[in-house]
Amino acid sequence: MGATVKSKRCARGVVVGFDSIRNPWPWTILLALALSGCGDKPPEPVASAPPPVTVAQPLKRTVTDWDEFTGRFEAMAEVQVRARVGGFVTAVEFRDGAIVRTGDLLYVIDARPFEAVALQAEGQLADARARAELARRELDRALTLNQTQAVSDSVVDQRRQALQAARAAETQADGLLKAAKLNIEFTHVVAPITGRVSRHLVSVGNLVQGSEGGATLLTSIVSLDPIYIYFDMDEATYQKNNRLWHEGKRPSSRDTPNPVQVSLVGETKPSHEGTMNFLDNRLDASTGTLRGRAVVPNKDLSILPGQFGRVRLIGSSPYEALLLPDSAIATDQSRKIVFVVRDDDTVEARPVTLGPLDEGLRVVREGLKPEDRVIVDGLQRARVGAKVSPQAPKDAAKDTPATADGKT
Repeated sequence: MGATVKSKRCARGVVVGFDSIRNPWPWTILLALALSGCGDKPPEPVASAPPPVTVAQPLKRTVTDWDEFTGRFEAMAEVQVRARVGGFVTAVEFRDGAIVRTGDLLYVIDARPFEAVALQAEGQLADARARAELARRELDRALTLNQTQAVSDSVVDQRRQALQAARAAETQADGLLKAAKLNIEFTHVVAPITGRVSRHLVSVGNLVQGSEGGATLLTSIVSLDPIYIYFDMDEATYQKNNRLWHEGKRPSSRDTPNPVQVSLVGETKPSHEGTMNFLDNRLDASTGTLRGRAVVPNKDLSILPGQFGRVRLIGSSPYEALLLPDSAIATDQSRKIVFVVRDDDTVEARPVTLGPLDEGLRVVREGLKPEDRVIVDGLQRARVGAKVSPQAPKDAAKDTPATADGKT
């Protein structure tokens, strides 16, 4: 009954005259206000459900810390091939940029002048040997006659001195012949090491100078397998590693070929492995860094001297650690935090201390327990103190950190 009366009153309250149609806008506003007051009170809003988030427990496994540095590759051996004798180049026997082996012929220099010198030296040696043989016979005769006092002792001494001079001349002539033969050998320039040769710097027909007049540079060769990579270690890292060595937690790279991992430019993960083989004996005073060197196998000869690389050097002994994906870590001003779901499904912000990356996951040194449920997806929907609807990853074999590689 009351509702009917109320409806009638509302109907009477909104009746308008025909003349009002000519100017309907004021009446339209009044009609809207009247109708808004005639309805029942609107229903209370329904509380929204807790937002869904993906949670997972941190992965626990044995990891090893690595220190990272930027390094540059250098050849273990580099040789500048220069002419050892002067003359005209008659042949270039290698292809620019090719791999050459020790003893491979590179250049040929005209050997005829040196062959003539060698022939002259052979004649001088033959003459010296003949003189030495004559001096030996004369000394023998003098010794025989001296026994009967047919010749004096002074004559014997003179014959002995003549023999010694003849033998010295023979030795000298023999040395000149060997030098002439060496010059003939040097007209064939061969590769002193195995490696990749550069381009030829002297063409056929050019005159080159030997070592006696400023040897002409012909080309260069660099070895490729294995190859060095040099890097500079900051003082803080050196102090840390030195402390670990004193505590027996990490072997020193001076005494042990500690393993290194190397990634080239454009690579997201290491593609080459090597070992340490050198640490310098002092820090560079201008940069405060210590120079280190590692040896890296280069079987496919893909790495060239001069390239850059990222070097990862073992920085600790193996230890048990908790790991999370970087996407689960947020930043709160100057600290790193993760969102942990409590037993009552409320969210808690947990400050954490982070370590390095290990196989794509971030090491969490402090702030987490193995049984904590960490939000790994849906961080934007989580509010500290508010309830959430925790859910397991859709594909636990791929998305859950605790089962990312089948380890627990």
